[in-house]
Amino acid sequence: MGVAKWIGGILGFMAGGPLGMLAGIALGYLFEQGLDDNTGNTDNWQDDQARNGYGSGQSNQYSNRYSQQQTQQGNRNSFLFSILVLSSYIIRADGKVMHSEMEHLRAFIRNNFGYNAVDQADQIMRRLFDQQKKMESQRAGSYEDIVIQSCRQIASNMQYEQRLQLIAFLADIARADGIVTNQEVNALRTVARAMGLSEKEVDSMLNLSDGATNLDAAYKVLEISPDATDDEVRKAYRKLALKHHPDRVATLGEDVRKAAEKKLQEINAARDLIFKSRGL
Repeated sequence: MGVAKWIGGILGFMAGGPLGMLAGIALGYLFEQGLDDNTGNTDNWQDDQARNGYGSGQSNQYSNRYSQQQTQQGNRNSFLFSILVLSSYIIRADGKVMHSEMEHLRAFIRNNFGYNAVDQADQIMRRLFDQQKKMESQRAGSYEDIVIQSCRQIASNMQYEQRLQLIAFLADIARADGIVTNQEVNALRTVARAMGLSEKEVDSMLNLSDGATNLDAAYKVLEISPDATDDEVRKAYRKLALKHHPDRVATLGEDVRKAAEKKLQEINAARDLIFKSRGL
């Protein structure tokens, strides 16, 4: 991911508000380093159209397509930056930065956004951690306040299904070291509430990896209790499968859609375990 592409994302819904403030702090070094060749400059693009002899009608057609691509890229970058901001809060929720959690974050960035984004993401995370320490030294809870405000900004600008995918990834971060502390659970629930999601949705994502083999976890994945009727089980599964369908996050890129596809497979595995236990 080129430097200008990060900036392009910030010029979307994160241009102002708490996320814009954090972006200014975390991305300041990008401006110091200068833009790379991947600027995506619209003037250069328009010059290319003129050189290639496109007429005004064709130019407008390509302009609209370019504008749509830029919007999608901005949404994707906004999603990525939101992941980094919220990860900085979740990772330090228990007072320490675990290597396994950072490695999980790096793997996600590498797999979903490319090798070039990993280095920059590391630098951004360091900036966010430094800002967190600075704010907390001045007033306890101040960084959590800015994260909550950021979550509300996300809720106002990001689709529900995309917010669910954010929570799913943050739950993976919390599970990365094999232990999910009470502080991490509380932090996840704080983020979820501020983004307009429920605690049940957090518990569902935290239990995904165990849902195929642990019956209690499987019920939590489906967001129901073990005493639910068979009809309620079926209804809960259909509702869950619909809201977690990979196509609902496809605009964020094929790699994010594949991550959602894996999540749906885990939901299906939890359903199968419950169905088997009930003889359905």
